[in-house]
Amino acid sequence: SSFHVAVVGAGIVGLATARELLQRHPSLTFAVLEKEQEPAHHQSGHNSGVIHSGIYYTPGSLKAKLCVQGAALCYKYCDQKGIPYKQCGKLIVAVEHDEIPRLKALYERGLQNNVPGLKLIGAKEIQEKEPFCRGLMALDSPYTGIVDYKQVAQSYARDFQEAGGTILTDFEVTNMEMAKESSPGSEDGLKYPVIVRNKK
Repeated sequence: SSFHVAVVGAGIVGLATARELLQRHPSLTFAVLEKEQEPAHHQSGHNSGVIHSGIYYTPGSLKAKLCVQGAALCYKYCDQKGIPYKQCGKLIVAVEHDEIPRLKALYERGLQNNVPGLKLIGAKEIQEKEPFCRGLMALDSPYTGIVDYKQVAQSYARDFQEAGGTILTDFEVTNMEMAKESSPGSEDGLKYPVIVRNKK
């Protein structure tokens, strides 16, 4: 089969990329190639499942911006698709006095990154939120959550297929080569398609 675009790997990154490309370029044909029997078989289905709020990244960096935006989009997508998640929040706890300045610096960083709902809490509030936790001060991040990213990836796969994309499982890419082909419609008269081969 021939496709305009082939994405190698049906993990969450490959599926999200293919889904987005197909949404942006619906006139092209797309395939996702996966060596396993199902999508999201490896890391996408075996991670911590945390929806990070964006506290730790350098303010003004793309990581900070995209983490905060991505968390909001993840919650929105899960709501739209009926994917269960838990916005359980998390506490970053200072148990020694010399950790408090670092905790406060994290708090300031989170505020600069526009992380929603951040606040510093004391020992009493820590115990109210988590009875088995002891600390002098904590950074409360209520926007942090958990989700089964394998379910998210499988939902991306359904979106992709419903929009006309093709997922080929049990298709391990073992070789790629460039093929020169004349194309009158291209600027220089040449285009360079990639020929993908698998083990079969």
